[in-house]
Amino acid sequence: MRKAIEQIYAQMGEATRVLLVLSIILFAGFLVTRLTKKLHFPDVSGYILAGILIGPCCLCLVPEPMLARMGFISDIALAFIAFGVGRFFKKDVLKNTGIGVAVLTLFEALAAGILVALVLRFLFALPWALTVLLGAIATATAPASTMMTIRQYGAKGKFIDTLLQVVALDDAVCLLVFSAAAAAVSAGGVKGLCAWAFARPIAYNAGALLLGALCGLLLSKLLSPKRSRDNRLILAVAMLLMLSGVCAAFAVSPLLSCMVFGAVYVNVTKDEGLFEQINDFAPPITSMFFVVSGMSLSLPALGTAGAVGAVYVIVRIVGKYFGAYYGAAVTRQNQVVKRYLGLALIPQAGVAIGLAFLAKRILPEEMGDILLAIILSSSVLYELVGPWCAKKAIILSGSLPGCLKEHGKKQETGGPEETGSEGKSAAHNGAPHGTVL
Repeated sequence: MRKAIEQIYAQMGEATRVLLVLSIILFAGFLVTRLTKKLHFPDVSGYILAGILIGPCCLCLVPEPMLARMGFISDIALAFIAFGVGRFFKKDVLKNTGIGVAVLTLFEALAAGILVALVLRFLFALPWALTVLLGAIATATAPASTMMTIRQYGAKGKFIDTLLQVVALDDAVCLLVFSAAAAAVSAGGVKGLCAWAFARPIAYNAGALLLGALCGLLLSKLLSPKRSRDNRLILAVAMLLMLSGVCAAFAVSPLLSCMVFGAVYVNVTKDEGLFEQINDFAPPITSMFFVVSGMSLSLPALGTAGAVGAVYVIVRIVGKYFGAYYGAAVTRQNQVVKRYLGLALIPQAGVAIGLAFLAKRILPEEMGDILLAIILSSSVLYELVGPWCAKKAIILSGSLPGCLKEHGKKQETGGPEETGSEGKSAAHNGAPHGTVL
C-alpha cells in the first residue's frame, strides 16, 4: 500500500501534492476528534492520534518525504501560540501575582530538568552531554496543548491565570536553560573554552526579544482605530510570519520573540480584540501542527528509546509535579494551585521537538539519534496523556462553570469537594453557566 501511495504522489505536480497533503491532515484531525469527543478526550489528543494513523508508521497517507517538508507548519503554529500567550503578561495581572509566579516557574522547570539529567546519568550511565541536553529539554511545557484545552472547555479563574503565566514563563526558562546547556556541550567538544560559544545563543535570543518588542510597538502604531478589521489581521499575521522567518534564519525558537510581541502590544494598546481575531484564524494551523507532531512518531524511534525513554517520561512527570508543589508552597500559593498545577504541566511537544532537532546537530550522530528518538516518542505520549491530565486539573481546581455547579451541589449534600478561591474567581469573571464537558 505504501508503494502504491508513493506512486500516486509521484504522478502529481509539486503544488498538487502539497495541497492534497494539507487537506488530508485537516480532514484526519477533524474525523478523529469526532471520536475523541465522544470519549471526552481533549481535541489535542485527537489530533495527535490522527497524525499517528495517517503517518509513516500506520496508513502512510502522507509519505516521509512529504512529512519532511511540513516543518514550516510548526514555525507558524508556534508563532501564533506564543503571541496568544503574550496576551496574559498584562501589567495589572503581573502586579497581582508578583514575583511568586516567576519563582514557582523556576521550581517546576528546574526540578524536572535536574531530576531527568541526574537519573538518566546514574541509572543508565549515559554521557553527560546527552543527559544535560535531555534535562534542558525536559524543562519545557507545551503551551499549545494547555491553551487549546483551556479554550475548549471555557475555563477561567485565578488558577487558570496562574497556569497560563507559568506555562508562558516556562518556555522562556527552557530556552535560556537549553541555550546555556547547548553552549556548554558545544564548548566541551573543542579544546579550550570558547566564549563566543556561550555568548552566541544568548545574543541571538536577546536580539529576538528586542525584535519582538519593536514589532509590538510598531503594530500598536499601525493599527489605528480607522484600520479595518481585515487589515488589522493582515498586518498582525505578516509581522508574526516575519518574526518566525528571522528567528529561523538564526536557528532561534520564535516563542520568546512572539511572546514579547504579544505582551508589548497588549500592554501598549489594551486591545483584546486582535487576539480574538488571531484565535479565530489559528485553529486550522494549530490542528495541522498537532497532526504533524503525531506523524513524527516512528516505531524504530520507540524501539531505540526503550527503557531510557520510559524513565524520561516518568521522571519528568514526577519532577514537574513536585517542583510545582514545592514551588507553590514556597511562594505561598493556595492549596488548589499546590495540588493541581503540576498535573496541568505534563504536555510537551512543539518546543521540545524543535529543541531536539537543534540538539541533534550538536551531539555525535549516534547520540543525537538517541536523543531525538526519546523526545519524539515521549512527546507523542505526553500529548496523548497530558491534555487529559490538564483537563482533570482544570476540573479539580473548580475552574469550569459546569464544575462550579457540581461542586455547589456536593457542598449542599455535605460532599468533601473543595473548590478554593479559583471557583470564586471564575464566578466573578462572569463565566456562563452550564456544563461544557
